[in-house]
Amino acid sequence: MGAVPDRLRDLLDLVAGSLDEPGADGAALARRANFSRDHLDRLLGAATGETAVALRRRLLLERAAWQLRAGGGSVSAVAVAAGYGSLAAFSRAFGRAYGVAPSVFAADGDRSIGLPAPNGVRFHPPAGLLLPDAVTVERGAAGARCDVSQRFIGHHLAGCRALLRRAAALPEEDLRRPLRPGLVIVGFEGEEACAGLMAERLVHTLEVWVAALDGEPYDGPPPGTGLERLERAGAAFARIARTIRDRDAWEAGFIDALCEPPESFRYGDVIAHVIERGAARRAALAEVLNELGAAARQS
Repeated sequence: MGAVPDRLRDLLDLVAGSLDEPGADGAALARRANFSRDHLDRLLGAATGETAVALRRRLLLERAAWQLRAGGGSVSAVAVAAGYGSLAAFSRAFGRAYGVAPSVFAADGDRSIGLPAPNGVRFHPPAGLLLPDAVTVERGAAGARCDVSQRFIGHHLAGCRALLRRAAALPEEDLRRPLRPGLVIVGFEGEEACAGLMAERLVHTLEVWVAALDGEPYDGPPPGTGLERLERAGAAFARIARTIRDRDAWEAGFIDALCEPPESFRYGDVIAHVIERGAARRAALAEVLNELGAAARQS
């Protein structure tokens, strides 16, 4: 799954890891992802064409079909493993999906376990997911391609998420401790001596540049946690970069009226600046979090 954008990989891993957990409904999956249920559905829907619940339900049925074919237990046992409270409910759902009863499917070795899907993400025996090219690369009019700009942006956002999660586990007094007095990463933004300010500026920088690129006013930090704000600003930043790419407008310019005085920029320079300076800020924040004892996420 290494070729999948990091956040999509995390969400697919979340769904796959819930297959054996009774009661793992949409609300529970959203809580684990630190999203609202609507936001989780929007993210997965945009990437895969299915909500988290619909994707999980289909994968459970595909796993059930494989278990029936592989002799992985009685129909009743397979029904329980698929999260159904009764054999009758499982049989109805299975029949609607595959067109035959579970017992008939088990006896027919020619039927595929794969169900129609808008994305091609499928259950991969014995306990994984199969990811087709349509999910692992972005497709344009000329066919499959690797979008370098989106890859860099995705890498930056994934790094920001990991650091914000680590920072969120620390007490406020640690986040405010000035461990890097005099450190300036971006000249016009000034000193950022503590982890809390570095983490805030990872998010704030995206929000300000999104406003500038979209030609919208910036009225200060919006509501929500740092992670929630990052998801909103990061999605908008990636969208803007895709639009610039599609128009081949990297050398085109705009005037940022939010600056005092107003200043002109080229689109490509802005995208590069956010990623380059963001990488420097991530490295500094990672060092400070290590000193503060914030554990790195194990993947």
